[in-house]
Amino acid sequence: MKYNLSYIVIMLVTSVLFFTACSDKYMEDMNTDPSKAASIDPNAQLTTAQLQTYGDLGMVEIYRNYLYAFNQQLMGCWNTTNYGGRHTQDNSEMSRIWTSFYPTAIKNITDAEYRTANDTLKVNINSALRIYRVYLMSIITDIYGDAPYSEAGKGFLEGKFNPRYDTQEEIYNDFFLELSAAVANFDASKDKITGDVIYKGDIAKWKKLGNSLRLRFAMRISDVAPQKAQKEFEKALQADGGILENASDDALIKYMDISFSFGQEAYSDYRGNALSQLLFGNDPANNPSYLCSTLYNQLYNTGDPRTFRIARFYYDGLMSATSPDNRIDLTDEIIAKGVQTNPRDPGAFSWEPWPTGYDSDILKELAKTNPSVNPSVARETEPKLANNFLKGDNPGVVMTSAEVKFLLAEARLKGWNVGDASVNDLYIQGVRAAMDFLTDNYNCEVVSDDEFNTFIPNISIGYTDEQKKKAINTQAWILHLTNPAECWANVRRSGYPVLKSPADYGFGQFLTGGTEIPVRLCYPVLESSYNKANYDDALNRMGGNDSWHTRVWWNK
Repeated sequence: MKYNLSYIVIMLVTSVLFFTACSDKYMEDMNTDPSKAASIDPNAQLTTAQLQTYGDLGMVEIYRNYLYAFNQQLMGCWNTTNYGGRHTQDNSEMSRIWTSFYPTAIKNITDAEYRTANDTLKVNINSALRIYRVYLMSIITDIYGDAPYSEAGKGFLEGKFNPRYDTQEEIYNDFFLELSAAVANFDASKDKITGDVIYKGDIAKWKKLGNSLRLRFAMRISDVAPQKAQKEFEKALQADGGILENASDDALIKYMDISFSFGQEAYSDYRGNALSQLLFGNDPANNPSYLCSTLYNQLYNTGDPRTFRIARFYYDGLMSATSPDNRIDLTDEIIAKGVQTNPRDPGAFSWEPWPTGYDSDILKELAKTNPSVNPSVARETEPKLANNFLKGDNPGVVMTSAEVKFLLAEARLKGWNVGDASVNDLYIQGVRAAMDFLTDNYNCEVVSDDEFNTFIPNISIGYTDEQKKKAINTQAWILHLTNPAECWANVRRSGYPVLKSPADYGFGQFLTGGTEIPVRLCYPVLESSYNKANYDDALNRMGGNDSWHTRVWWNK
């Protein structure tokens, strides 16, 4: 009996172990997706990060809602005026860069960089990843200030689930080290970079981008750390590989021309330029992208040949709901008739005040066969962003040679060692490159040499250093129309153009977030719960208040 009992016990234990093993295997198989790879190609992770930069429809709303308003390039459309134009604080809107980049682009690129760091056969993809991570982190820190950097994206890799907020000074100091090391580590005899939608794996161009970003960041800290700024700027100019010199070097993300959709699937599809789609609008006939009077008047009053290449006057009653087609262009008629144009002032909606209109001959002809067309128009006299900027395959702008010309001009103005070219020559080269950039990438009409030469005396660089600084950075502001994050950073850093508050235009009573134009955006409110200790440390460094009127470290 004792033998039988022991035998039964052994059989039961064996059965339990057998079925437990089977159960474990069953659960493992059930929870393993056979369609997923065991590891991710770091090249694919670079692609994802690049495409998300301008392809994430939910994220780029922060540009139209806030940054274009703070830059005073767009105004009048509901989103822009309601949020940034009227200084309305909305935490879910302000946090879009943070809550989109960290869990996707930063996590992907940090993981890929981490796994290729010690692989001697993958030095090139590792270097490109390092450069692009620096670029993405610069967008984050320039918008928010102190932010997770050294520990960001390392939750799975190192168990850093509550990353510290590095100070912006620490972050910028590391930018220079990272970019310098990444450029030095490229090796043409090693791995090919695949899936790169900026340079198609061209190592020589990646070197130029890394060095040129060092120029940008050195200029960014030039007021708060002038000696270091000069040192880093001059070192970047001497670094192996050179800098962005012409249009063929421009760092532009390539996108596909896909149909605009605002369905749920569109928010995870990064193939098209989502910023262009958002500027087109999910209700384009009623909420188009209007130009702000600050930008329009700067262009128009100086006789800038880009004026009606950037700004157009459209009748949108017949416009397609999925693309900027079937717009009736009234620009030439409005100019010929001398009709008063009505750009929207900072803080104004498109109907405030209701503009003076006119009777359109073009629309009268259309009305003969289409009774839905009303020839008497009013809001059509408000300049809108031209169709050229509303295409899904427009590039995503990282950095251009035109920007580099302006950086060199200001560096020369500061007395830094940047070569023999004069401030004025570099300035004029920057303006010419900025105009050609619109032709090369947005199919805008070529600015002829005659147009250019007639225009240049209207924007003389001036005589004093401050006049020259103003001229250089006003032109950089125009250039950065399609690079809103860099535009806002440079406007705050340089102080030019000098922008008046919407309160100065009579909208002070609507500015619930203060009358002064904000100089940073607030952290996501959930950070105060999920990463409280590090969040509190960052707030303490700002005086205990997460205010959008507190300047970031480099903004002096």
